Amino acid sequence: MNYYLMSCPILEPIVKNTVSQALRSDPTLAAGLVRMHFHDCFIQGCDASVLIDSTEDNVAEKDSPANLSLRGYEVIDSIKEQLERMCPGVVSCADILAMAARDAVFFAGGPLYEISKGRKDGRRSKIEDTIGLPFPTFNSSELIQAFGKHGFSVQDMVALSGAHTLGVARCSSFKNRLSKFDSTNDVDPTADSNFVRTMSKTCEAGDNAAQPFDQTWNTFDNNYFQTLQRRSGLLTSDQTLFASPRTRGIVNAYAANTAMFFMDFQRAMVKMGLLDVNEGPNGEIRTNCRRIN
Repeated sequence: MNYYLMSCPILEPIVKNTVSQALRSDPTLAAGLVRMHFHDCFIQGCDASVLIDSTEDNVAEKDSPANLSLRGYEVIDSIKEQLERMCPGVVSCADILAMAARDAVFFAGGPLYEISKGRKDGRRSKIEDTIGLPFPTFNSSELIQAFGKHGFSVQDMVALSGAHTLGVARCSSFKNRLSKFDSTNDVDPTADSNFVRTMSKTCEAGDNAAQPFDQTWNTFDNNYFQTLQRRSGLLTSDQTLFASPRTRGIVNAYAANTAMFFMDFQRAMVKMGLLDVNEGPNGEIRTNCRRIN
């Protein structure tokens, strides 16, 4: 927890202040930072590989179709630039990203949790690795399997899915549920008919048209789970949590009890932040988060 206490004591205030200012000017960045941390950790562990830019001879993770909608890179860059002035070569980009996601959750109204530090930055970032990310079309069995590979329980998976209480999804991610936009001409039977009309109206503006996950989409709360109970989950991978008997009870519990959701979410986030962390000589401390040293 106190990894940088002596080497960079200014770290916590810099991260907190920068994230706070960013969210004041654009509250939607909370969802972006949390999602970026998730997409980083799920691929080769929490090593900040998602921040690396593509080069002429390598297409990096961030240019994968699953990552093109990631946002918040400039927040991480700003934190890194400040830290390089104050304590150069000390704080890893992987730690900055984990801390920024933690503070984004808190400033959006979610729980405050502490994380271990000392991650090193990875030297590999390849587009083909992102095949391991969960798809928005996954059903509950596929989600359980995808998260289980990383050591997450069913409860962890549902709790982490609750991060969708923040942000929006693009039509391209949920049009598979609409007959009008889907080659099978079937409407997802798990979706509420009024909500199907809402999704269809959004998609009339094209694949990039955005629809919020829930009504309080810049606030971290348990509204997402109540939305699933109303059969108004946006993605297949959202609504399947209520449709499946294996996960419905957890959804109902979180919908009724914010404190329980917050407790399980912070526990799962701490667990996620420790996925395959780079501690030894395989890693480095990048001076610029977008480039390998």
